Amino acid sequence: MRVLVTGGAGFLGSHLCDKLILEGYEVLAVDNLYTGSEANIFHLRENPKFEFIEHDVMFPLAVEVDAIYNLACPASPVQYQRFPVQTIKTSLLGAINMLELANKLDIPILQASTSEVYGDPSESPQRETYWGNVNPIGLRSCYDEGKRASESLFFDFHRQFGVDIKVARIFNTFGPRMSFTDGRVVSNFVHQALMDEDLTVYGDGSQTRSFCYVSDLIDGLYGFMHNSTGFTGPLNLGNPTEVSMSQMASKIISFTKSKSKVVHHALPVDDPKQRKPDISLARTLLDWSPRVSLDEGLHLTIKDFTGRL
Repeated sequence: MRVLVTGGAGFLGSHLCDKLILEGYEVLAVDNLYTGSEANIFHLRENPKFEFIEHDVMFPLAVEVDAIYNLACPASPVQYQRFPVQTIKTSLLGAINMLELANKLDIPILQASTSEVYGDPSESPQRETYWGNVNPIGLRSCYDEGKRASESLFFDFHRQFGVDIKVARIFNTFGPRMSFTDGRVVSNFVHQALMDEDLTVYGDGSQTRSFCYVSDLIDGLYGFMHNSTGFTGPLNLGNPTEVSMSQMASKIISFTKSKSKVVHHALPVDDPKQRKPDISLARTLLDWSPRVSLDEGLHLTIKDFTGRL
């Protein structure tokens, strides 16, 4: 079996490549290296089961594979707000091109969607049946609405052409290989703490997120793709344990023994106040739930960041 991973040089994509090779698959990783990095897949360069192609999924790709994981898209506000038009084009054109490839080859395809489809939620925890509270013209809409439209495309290809789809909604994930400058909470805080810089907390720090360690998330994606029930999704994958931004900052300062202090900046526009997945479906369908605790995951992430710095 040969598997295509778009966004394969990214944070999640590179870990997924590792998992697939470990399970015995041949992997074709595709990435335009806009937010991904060849450093993330450097350790795979001599592996005979691994191949990398620099390619932008906004353009069609003619390859022979047995399954597709579509992870290509900038995933943090800093990344996707830098080039919003390219971001939404990646979501839409990338989805169309990969779905057409899956349809042509008659193979399964998994879409890496996001908890951002729920926007600033009015219900917590967020269930897959919740339609969300998204600003369609805001600064985050290039990503939020791009992913929502991608989900629509996946289900339309499934209904119209019978494409075998899986749609996973990924909640906040962290771990080794995160970029120092991607603007995510954990990478920001760890990098600032290791440099003894002030930790930037937006708003009063009471807003919450639920952080899933990367190995747990990858196990969820892999298990979903290999689920034989015919369930298409959407399926929430994330850790339902909430932590406030103030609590997270305190943990990281303590774990790094940093001299950093916390400074507060204005809350970004449309920033969600709360993000917590209901993973009842994943527990029932996949017998999946996160195993790595927040503290254990933070220690592993700090070790990785320390080594790379």
